[in-house]
Order: sequence, then C-alpha cells, then structure tokens
Amino acid sequence: MLPNPTLDQLQVFLTVAETGSFSAASRSLNRAQSVISYTIANLEAQLEVPLFERSGARQPKLTEAGKALLEDARRLVADLEVMRARVKGLKDGLEAEVSVAISVMVPSQAVVEVLKEFRDEFPSVALNLAVGELGVVMDLVSNGKATVGIGGALLQQHDALVTERIGHSFMMPVASSSHPLARIRRPLTLADVREETQLVVTDASGLTKGRDFNVLSYKTWRVSDIATKHSLIRGGLGWGGLPASLIRDELRSGVLVHLDLQAYEQGEYPIYAMRRISTPPGPAATWMIDAFRSRLSQCPSHADFTAEVAEFAARDLSVAAE
Repeated sequence: MLPNPTLDQLQVFLTVAETGSFSAASRSLNRAQSVISYTIANLEAQLEVPLFERSGARQPKLTEAGKALLEDARRLVADLEVMRARVKGLKDGLEAEVSVAISVMVPSQAVVEVLKEFRDEFPSVALNLAVGELGVVMDLVSNGKATVGIGGALLQQHDALVTERIGHSFMMPVASSSHPLARIRRPLTLADVREETQLVVTDASGLTKGRDFNVLSYKTWRVSDIATKHSLIRGGLGWGGLPASLIRDELRSGVLVHLDLQAYEQGEYPIYAMRRISTPPGPAATWMIDAFRSRLSQCPSHADFTAEVAEFAARDLSVAAE
C-alpha cells in the first residue's frame, strides 16, 4: 500500500527537525510530548522508513531518509500555506488572478519595482501580463482580456471604460551615433530627414489603422514592436522615436544620439489607468493602480529630461574636442 501521510504528521515532522527535540516540538505545537512521539512513529510506519535516530543520542538526529524527505515535507506544507492564503483572500474578496496590460511607454524600472512589490504583497494572486504599444492596451481592456490597463493612448472615446491619468512619458527622436543624421551638428530640418529611413511601429490592435504619428520621412520601415525598432535603430538602420525611459542609459553613453528635430512632436505622453466599468478592480488590482501612480509621479518632466540629454551631448562634444 502506498504511503499516505497527513499534513499534520508532516508539520510535526518539520517541527521536530527544526527545534531539535521532541520536547521542544511539544512546546512549540502546544501538545503533549507523547502525542509528538506517537505522531512521528505513525508517520514512520506510513513511510516504512525511520526518520530519526533515537538510540545512543540525547537528541533525535535525522536519518539519511529523514534528510531526504525533509525538503519534500517543507514543500508540501508551504503549498498548503499558499492554498490557505488563497482561500482566505477569496473569502475576503481578493482576486485569484489579475490580468494587466502595460504600455511600452511605461518606464521599465517602474514596472519591475511595482511587480516585485505586488509579488510580495499578494503571493497567492496569479498575474497575467501583456505588454503592447499604441492601441493594444486599450484594446485588451475593452475586450475584457485585461482587468487593468496601464498606459496607452486614448485613441477613441469608449463609454464602457473608466480612465484616470496617473503619469506621463514621452518619445524622443534618436539615431545611432554612427548614423548620418547624428553627425549633423545643428538643429535638423524636415529636408534633412525626408530621405532617411524612419522606423515606425505598426499598431497590432487596428485602432490606429490609417493614422500615422510623427512619421516625417518618405522612406519608412514598419515593424511590429518597440523592441525590434530599438534594435534596428541601435544598428544604424534608420532613425525614429523611442520611449525616453527606455534609452536613457544609451543617450548617456553616446550609443544613441538625440535628434534636435523641431518638426517631431515631443510633448509629454499621458499614461492612464483604465478598466471596464462592469468589472471594478479588486484589492490586488486597486493596489497595483495606486503603486503605478506613486512610481510614475516621480518620473522627470519632458523639460528636465531634455535638459539632461543636452548635458550628455555637450559632454560628448567636449570630449571629442579634447
């Protein structure tokens, strides 16, 4: 017959192993020492292996079998604690899962910090994360595939959605330091960029079909996502706008160069929290919205970031002159 130990037996086993004695375990669990000994004996009978060496030692010592089974017992008891926490959360109204769609315009550092705290704050809540550009976030929320959307342009009015501005980001026109446009030491005109290949992201949602944003070149390469666009710009295959938070380190190091192009609209891009009216957020989703609002309120303004980029450029020119 296969062994079928109870969770109570495993908990007693762990307590004896961790406290170092049957008497200490009895005090920790508030049970008689005879009950602890009886429980361990029954568990050993179930498993058909001794877990502790008792003869010749003042304190029980784990056998080789006991050492091998200790981690299994810890894992099973930990899984039970997760289940208990999940049940408690469900009874208290806590979601079993949060589905969130996040725009590529949301600074990646803010995303990592919020999700790390979310994991610690709600260990029993599963997370379903989608990242997209342009209309993808709004599309996922309006279709009910995401409980919460963070970011995304409000490309059309949608009576079924509740939206709240919680921060901002912005795009910056850039090119690789080896690109011809990066070598022009003056403000750029439309004539300068018209014949240079511009990399443009295509909106997978279809909400912006037939519309282009800041497309100034006659030559365009269209790609499916920001990551590909970023890689191609880094490789010198064209110029284009990228989220400022994504390229800060590359602007600092000189791998990418900010293009002083007045024709490219560089105002702040609002970031919204959005959800369907019919599905109000539970405790975990509400916490996530508040956490993103707190993080995004600390992001630099467009003016401050542009001034910082200008300092990078001035430094590089100074180094080159030397």
